[in-house]
Amino acid sequence: MKKLTVAITRPSDRAKKACEIVENLGGIPVLAPTLELEPVNSDSLKEFVRIKDSFDWIVFTSPTTIKSFNMFYPDFFNDLDCNIAVIGNKTGSLVKKQGVNIDLMPDDFTAEGLVEEFKNRNITDKLIGIPRTASARNTLPEGLKKLNNEVILAEAYKSLFPMNNDRVKEIIDKIENKKIDAITFTSPLTVHNFFKIAENKEELSELLNNNLLTVSIGPITSNVLDEYDVENIYPETYTVPDMMELLFEKMG
Repeated sequence: MKKLTVAITRPSDRAKKACEIVENLGGIPVLAPTLELEPVNSDSLKEFVRIKDSFDWIVFTSPTTIKSFNMFYPDFFNDLDCNIAVIGNKTGSLVKKQGVNIDLMPDDFTAEGLVEEFKNRNITDKLIGIPRTASARNTLPEGLKKLNNEVILAEAYKSLFPMNNDRVKEIIDKIENKKIDAITFTSPLTVHNFFKIAENKEELSELLNNNLLTVSIGPITSNVLDEYDVENIYPETYTVPDMMELLFEKMG
């Protein structure tokens, strides 16, 4: 039986687990990062650390944020005296490894899901800190502000266009030649950057629809694929393992 070849567009430093899952499920992973993540010690992060004792809540939305704090402020997680919210199992597990308890993690691993949890718990009039990338959606801070909370953002890392996009171009060539069985996307930027690299966006959309299965990690990424007229599916739980299991289930 032919092994499935799966293109993975995650950043290189976040793709190891995805590649391992594909291999364990009997497939062949092909890494083509459409996004690079770079921790930064920005002025806003310095201020965030300075006032960390003022926060009622801190929200962690990405593993890269934890990496950034460990790189620039390794003592940050010591004696944190506030409530902690996270989005996603991976982020949650990394926070726990810092010896920090998690007070809130929504079942829906999206900004919308977290805002809904804050609303359901009637969490208002609080000072909430969110370290993240500057290119993140405004859904979370705006949603929390509508609940009469004060939100302070800090840039903990940059989401960058890949410096070398040769591997992405190779993937597009393989898609054209029907050598890729499925492709996965884990964030809106992985989709946008993928299409920026393509010479003909409409032609690429047709190739994705006709030649392979496209799988997104959840509804937010799926909506961006819809903008490019790409048919796609996503799992009920928005995690990489669930995404890959769904992929192999559909292709099996």
